[in-house]
Amino acid sequence: MPERGACRVSRDGRRDLAGRARPGRVAGRRAGRGRQSRTLLHRMAKPSQLPIPSGPGRRRLWRGGGRVLGMPAVVGAVAAVLVGTALLGVAAGFTWAVVAPRALAVVVGRGSADVVNPETSAFIAADGWFTLLTAIGGVISGLLGYVFAVRRHGPLTMAAVLVGGLPAALIAMWIGQQSGNAAFNHALKAGQPGVLVHAPLSVGGIGALAFWSLFAGLTAGGIEAVRQLRERQAVRERLKAYSPPGPSPVPGAEGPTG
Repeated sequence: MPERGACRVSRDGRRDLAGRARPGRVAGRRAGRGRQSRTLLHRMAKPSQLPIPSGPGRRRLWRGGGRVLGMPAVVGAVAAVLVGTALLGVAAGFTWAVVAPRALAVVVGRGSADVVNPETSAFIAADGWFTLLTAIGGVISGLLGYVFAVRRHGPLTMAAVLVGGLPAALIAMWIGQQSGNAAFNHALKAGQPGVLVHAPLSVGGIGALAFWSLFAGLTAGGIEAVRQLRERQAVRERLKAYSPPGPSPVPGAEGPTG
């Protein structure tokens, strides 16, 4: 007599296993297995990063110094760089008016004066002092601009450091030339022959105006280049520290002997 749990005989003589599950149950189990696998694959396929916002809510961002800043902060930094560079130009102009030598002139008539010593080096020295002050101003503006703006806010502030050098040099030149110009013009209007006056300062060429932007760019760009080199060197050191060691030789194994 066949066991009840082993098999069963149908009316038409066919046998079927008693432990065989119904098609619905088998499909359910298989479907269950499929759903579990699909869920696992779906979770593995999910990206770990947050989606980037799009549309009106998305802002243009700059990253610098470990911070994420918006465009208003960048615009404020650019304005601060331009204003600060202009103030340095004012200081350079007054310094040039104080330290630069002036040629001595004598009034020969109303509205005219001649230089006492035509071979004087005062004009060359004045150009040299102006070039030196604009170079120093460029180094200072490049250093301060990088520390307070370029490092934190990105390339737009670097452009402001470069562009702001030309207005600063023009401001310095204008202030230096205006210093002492009123007394010289008053002596010329008086027209008393033989009166000695100091000629106002002047710049021999416009090429000196470019030194401010040149030295500002070299300073800020040099600091950024050094920082990039140090970061790359640090990355190489970390990669070397975390790299797997090479294969160790098998104990007792020696190379071929001669």
